[in-house]
Amino acid sequence: MGDMSQLAPGSQTTVKERTQPVYEDGDEERFSHFVPKGKLMEAMVNGTPVVALCGKVWVPSRNPENFPVCPTCKEIWEQMSPGKDKGPDR
Repeated sequence: MGDMSQLAPGSQTTVKERTQPVYEDGDEERFSHFVPKGKLMEAMVNGTPVVALCGKVWVPSRNPENFPVCPTCKEIWEQMSPGKDKGPDR
């Protein structure tokens, strides 16, 4: 048997890389909530709680882009009339 590490002439190998977020225990139950603009970063830096449109109170510590949008926050946001402020952060 010969050296199996070489490719046959004219053949190619394609490597596809996929990145998947790494979740901690319980993350599958988490949502990205809407909070007042400017409060999210302050809360993450200072460790202070925020209140989402849906009423959830928590201290944010994870990237909200890794989670689906809270359906209750989304429903409330869609029913709000637009004002000067562009609205809450996710």
